[in-house]
Amino acid sequence: MREDYQQLVDEITATLGAPATLENRDFALIAFGAQDSDDAEEPTLDPVRTRSILQRRSTAAVRAWFEAFGIARAQAPLRIPPDPGAGVFMGRICLPVRHRGVVHGYVWLLDDGHLSDLELGGPTTPPDPRLVRAMETTARIGALLAAEARAGEELGELLRELLTGPPATRDAACSGLHTALRGAADGPMALVAVLPWVPGTGEDEDHPGLPHLPGIAAACVIPDETALAALIRLRAPTSLGPARATAEQLLRSPRAAAPDEPAPACGGGRESAAGVSEARRGLDELPAAWREALAAARAARADARFDPIAEWTAIGPYRLLATLPQAAPDAAVRPLLERTHAELARTAETFLDCAGQASRTAQLLGIHRQTLYYRLSRVRQLTGLDLDAGDDRLLLHMALKAARLR
Repeated sequence: MREDYQQLVDEITATLGAPATLENRDFALIAFGAQDSDDAEEPTLDPVRTRSILQRRSTAAVRAWFEAFGIARAQAPLRIPPDPGAGVFMGRICLPVRHRGVVHGYVWLLDDGHLSDLELGGPTTPPDPRLVRAMETTARIGALLAAEARAGEELGELLRELLTGPPATRDAACSGLHTALRGAADGPMALVAVLPWVPGTGEDEDHPGLPHLPGIAAACVIPDETALAALIRLRAPTSLGPARATAEQLLRSPRAAAPDEPAPACGGGRESAAGVSEARRGLDELPAAWREALAAARAARADARFDPIAEWTAIGPYRLLATLPQAAPDAAVRPLLERTHAELARTAETFLDCAGQASRTAQLLGIHRQTLYYRLSRVRQLTGLDLDAGDDRLLLHMALKAARLR
């Protein structure tokens, strides 16, 4: 399929004599045509295009800048002027990739001035014949993207049913997914969870927001968790590298953006994160792998000491906490979790993370040791817990970690 896209992009590049780049509706790179420079001292490379090719995706700021020109609503090609301040050193011609009225992506043409005479067409002016041929090719790309999206949605429905459906329907979903994935279903794989994954709104409602990246065998949105589940093929069961690489790309998506919400009382969380399960063989193990990936993502989002991408094996006590049913905070610890005591909660958690070492705790918090002792005395007054007693320290530590996951 990727070869088909590359061939069609090369066809557009040759038709218009300008390097073309194909991105999906979320600005993830699919294919690009060669860009040449006749002047070795002044290459015509455009920073935005270069970054898109190297990172396989444009930034959220670049996406917002281009979308401000109405590309998501455009029914015909449109020009976008250069803006060096935004890193766009060359103008663009955007060919919206549509199928049956729905936008599936964009073809971008770099214009260093030689396309300035290309007539885009209007109410009284026909478009340049070369552009007509390019739009015909763009329509073929749209049909391919639409077919790929439909296939991805079907796989996603099977994956969602397997991961979250009732036991009575999981066997059928597992069988259907095994047939669809063919040999890949028996190879090593892992699940990636991305939290949160924002569903489409408005014009995006026709799309579930499923990513199309190499290595993703199937993906689905889990509405109850506002999360994305992505099934990743691995080259070997001992290496999660492909899963982490895919997670990095997914976190760059504009859909991996958290709505405004309060931070945990103990502080230190982040807006979005991803989790990676242990490697698996066999689709019947995926429900357990999903619980691992989701727990790792929740831990990475709650605790900034982890990378934005956390593996199940690396999240320590959160492995245990994530398996416990959700419950209200312990009565003794509840006063400490109020917003007005956020600094005390952070102090207590850091103290316990440091195994009760006062000097190390004070250094990490950047406070005097006497200030630390005062805060710990306030923690004792609020909770009634004795920080010299092992059971009380364990209760307080686990309660603060659990509060992060909530």
